[in-house]
Amino acid sequence: MEETTKNQLNNQRQAQVPRTPSSVKIEVRTPTPQEYAKLREAVNWSKIDPKAIEQGLQNSIFSVCATYEQEVIGCGRVIGDGGIYFYIQDIIVIPAFQKRGIGKFIMNEIMKYLNQHAAENAFIGLMSAKGVIGFYEKYGFEERPSNRPGMFRTWQKKM
Repeated sequence: MEETTKNQLNNQRQAQVPRTPSSVKIEVRTPTPQEYAKLREAVNWSKIDPKAIEQGLQNSIFSVCATYEQEVIGCGRVIGDGGIYFYIQDIIVIPAFQKRGIGKFIMNEIMKYLNQHAAENAFIGLMSAKGVIGFYEKYGFEERPSNRPGMFRTWQKKM
């Protein structure tokens, strides 16, 4: 779909969305691979092989979905080893529903889970999108100091 058409559809959808999330439901469940792929596409994240999505979602430790009129409009996951390391992953809210407190509802459920399951001094990590560091700071997360940089790589198979 062309970017202009996507933006027009998003703007139309945004006009139909209520200002308050009272009709948004938070469900403790994993999104389906199709729901997850749709969320990624809505926020312009790269496409991932459907089999990899399915495997990744199955290996989540905890997942939560935000729904509006039975449609998944957001999600969040916890991945890791379930003991020492936990990573908050894929906090996604489709653009028409952003800035309405839905990400906060998703994070609140994730923090409840971590409070019940993470051991004292367990490492809880996440990678933040640009411009939303303040959102995660409200939950006690801190930027890594420059003398302790983190690294990452997205895997590209060599042909």
